[in-house]
Amino acid sequence: MTTQQLTEQIKKKNSFLCIGLDVDLNKIPKHLLEEEDPIYAFNKAIIDATHHLCVAYKPNTAFYEAYGLKGWKALEKTIKYLNEKHPEIFTIADAKRGDIGNTSTMYAKAFFEDLAFDSVTVAPYMGKDSVEPFLAFENKHTIMLALTSNEGAFDFQTKTIDGNELYKQVLETSKSWKNSENLMYVVGATKAEFLADIRQIIPDSFLLVPGVGAQGGNLQDVCKYGMNDAIGLLINSSRGIIYASQNEDFAQAAAIKAEALQKQMKLILS
Repeated sequence: MTTQQLTEQIKKKNSFLCIGLDVDLNKIPKHLLEEEDPIYAFNKAIIDATHHLCVAYKPNTAFYEAYGLKGWKALEKTIKYLNEKHPEIFTIADAKRGDIGNTSTMYAKAFFEDLAFDSVTVAPYMGKDSVEPFLAFENKHTIMLALTSNEGAFDFQTKTIDGNELYKQVLETSKSWKNSENLMYVVGATKAEFLADIRQIIPDSFLLVPGVGAQGGNLQDVCKYGMNDAIGLLINSSRGIIYASQNEDFAQAAAIKAEALQKQMKLILS
């Protein structure tokens, strides 16, 4: 999927909502545990109830890897269902990979070729030869951690080196990498005040913004500082949507939460 196609979907749906599919078997409705594949059953119900309200889904792979082979199979079935039933929706493998070149190439093949995700998140700590293998895939997107929403982000990301914060140096450096036009960036919603500076460095790139909802991020502030002429934002909400109810109406409850965010986005876009 191209960024132009993604932007067209945002305008068509009046939404730049990304829903995180972070499935914890301890939190899903108990009746689903009787299913042959409870993780997939949960995901399918959420997708069926919310696909018209969002433009992206983001499974965090840790929530699947934790359950071994059955978890990976559920992830495989989930992405296959999305690609077959809703090919217009942007898919993100939230895997946060990053390793030396040949290993990164194999990670990229796993998510882009085998599972057929549109994008994958990566950590840039090892530099360009750990990220460029992901960027080599045509019409696939690499979403690089830039400024995250966790408390520990201040341990390194905002430290000043030679008069410039580290995250800004990472952003500047990444623009010089081969196929950098395939880069997107993760910026936490709880760091909305930093977005104006970030947009000075990467004015045209898409930003994946987690942290709206359960983590306390504010949608209006993110849009005020982070939106560009092509919208350029994917706002992620996970727990605040998918765990809106633990009863049999869980999918409908998720849709209500998603619609509430979508309506706010529609107002902002208008």
